[in-house]
Amino acid sequence: MNRFHTLTPSTLSREAFIAAFADIYEHSPWVAERTYDHGEPASFDDIDALHGQMAAVLLAASHDEQLALINAHPDLAGKAAIRGELTAASTSEQAGAGIQDCSAEEFARFNQLNDAYKARFGFPFIKAVKGSNRQQILAAFETRIHHTPEQEFATALAEINKIALFRLQAL
Repeated sequence: MNRFHTLTPSTLSREAFIAAFADIYEHSPWVAERTYDHGEPASFDDIDALHGQMAAVLLAASHDEQLALINAHPDLAGKAAIRGELTAASTSEQAGAGIQDCSAEEFARFNQLNDAYKARFGFPFIKAVKGSNRQQILAAFETRIHHTPEQEFATALAEINKIALFRLQAL
């Protein structure tokens, strides 16, 4: 069993649970709310079990809710990152991939790809960047921009679920 280090979710009230897990899914506390309301509280203390329940909530959500969650994510190496406007989790995740160390040319390429990707798909490029470096992220961008909109929507949700697991493992 893979347990949390900083809390015991099964002992939390609904309000405390939502507060603790509100931003596991970027600016989308509804995932934590629905997990608490419809999940299996006895298994909340296991990271993988809780993640599975939260991921199921996301995948069962309406297309509009899923799209809103996708759109809640910041651009990688985007203007919000440069201005220091990311959530603490996003800042840490992007820093771990070395994005803050991009050259001027790399930042320009990220911005060009961010703009092209959003123009093609209507939402930001999402990648769970933990364990990746900026060259690998740019390569993924270059590949995924050629996917179909349906492929990219599904990929974005899968990447969001990976990000959520990394965030849960950090607790």
